[in-house]
Amino acid sequence: MQHKPEILETRLVARSRLFGIEEMKIRFSNGAERTYERLRTPPIAAVMMVPLLDDDTVVLIREYGAGLEEYQLTLPKGALDDGEDWREAADRELREEAGYGARRLTMLKRMTLSPGYMGHQIRAVLAEDLFPATLPGDEPEPLEVLTWKLSDLDALIEREDMTEARVIAALYMARDIVRRRANSKETME
Repeated sequence: MQHKPEILETRLVARSRLFGIEEMKIRFSNGAERTYERLRTPPIAAVMMVPLLDDDTVVLIREYGAGLEEYQLTLPKGALDDGEDWREAADRELREEAGYGARRLTMLKRMTLSPGYMGHQIRAVLAEDLFPATLPGDEPEPLEVLTWKLSDLDALIEREDMTEARVIAALYMARDIVRRRANSKETME
């Protein structure tokens, strides 16, 4: 097993209102030294929900992605507020962005975006047993809420407005869980 590299030095080299760029000098176990840059990540946890109305219907939102300068189909997601655990944040964000509450929340996986350059992490959460419930959110405009059949997931992934890798991964995980449940029910009968 490899030993974690030793961080020799870190320093902030640039800062904006939202981001900091940090330079890291690192020594690897074989003695090689490198300098990397990464986005300094604030210690804010986040959640992303895969809300299922039933075993085949997922709730999506259409949201403007400033990084791409276009609207994207995505899943409801957001940061944990101070003092919230992931379950509370998942239910709140789902109510704010999609207009549903969830009676059952299951953590699917902790995900990273680009671990070589940033430390941001998000928890993918399966949200089930949904009911209509809204909370005011912090979005600059109303979000379009729509549904899609998991049985037609491949067609969703082919769309030009469905590009976010962590959303795609979470949708496939949810679809596989639903399929395993259906298979185990059939086996029991």
